[in-house]
Amino acid sequence: MQLVVFVVVLALGKGCFSCNLKNVSIPMVRCDEKVWINTTICEGLCCSQDPVYRSHLQAPVQMTCNGDWSYKVKHIKGCPESITYPVATNCYCTTCNPEDTYCGRFPEQHSRLSFS
Repeated sequence: MQLVVFVVVLALGKGCFSCNLKNVSIPMVRCDEKVWINTTICEGLCCSQDPVYRSHLQAPVQMTCNGDWSYKVKHIKGCPESITYPVATNCYCTTCNPEDTYCGRFPEQHSRLSFS
């Protein structure tokens, strides 16, 4: 029964595919004035392979939450400097790009258990 529920959730596009737009506020300082920039970012998890057997011939496919971006400019009254900031317009899961993202596995941490 649990397997059926899991398959249905994945078929509906839910589950580990939760790469979505998120509204955030970022503090910036220009002309000695603190300004809050309201923008959107991509946030969420995408399904990735993490096989039990690690093959040196073929790396597992890693997915990341990425998106389409544009840039906006905010002018501050009385300040000659403007602020250019990124705005995410669309988010989606895509294959990890090793040119701008770490796509490997995180090192496993081994700890010793001591029993007293």
